[in-house]
Amino acid sequence: MFFLRELPTRMMIDGYVSATGVGDVDAVARALSMMREASQLERLLDAYFNSHNLSQLKFHILIVIDREPETDSLRQSEINQRLDVSKPVLHRTVTSLLKDDLLARRDDPEDSRAHRLALTDKSKTALAAILPGYFETISVFMGKQP
Repeated sequence: MFFLRELPTRMMIDGYVSATGVGDVDAVARALSMMREASQLERLLDAYFNSHNLSQLKFHILIVIDREPETDSLRQSEINQRLDVSKPVLHRTVTSLLKDDLLARRDDPEDSRAHRLALTDKSKTALAAILPGYFETISVFMGKQP
């Protein structure tokens, strides 16, 4: 998250760049603006997912499984390869999704020690209900950008 409500002025950034002898004033100004906008969008999406009793991570886990063209399930290690979260965080979140009946655990036919995670009817229904508002939230936000 980016917590600055007001970005430093160009003159402030120029002062810091001059003092350190490192950086490009325009690049720093653009990056700070981009980070603030991304943080604002993230907050909107957090609130949207919260209204559907989900988190962004739970949503992304469901989407990662749903978007696979060749299969309807993935190993947890495959999900981990597609998301930028630690294994312990992914494990806790998958456990919660299993408990909430948003994921189902299946035996892996290729490896008797492994399991695959699949969407349930409940999660498919949830995704169908959530996706329109998700895309609308992003579209409205992006429409407000200069």
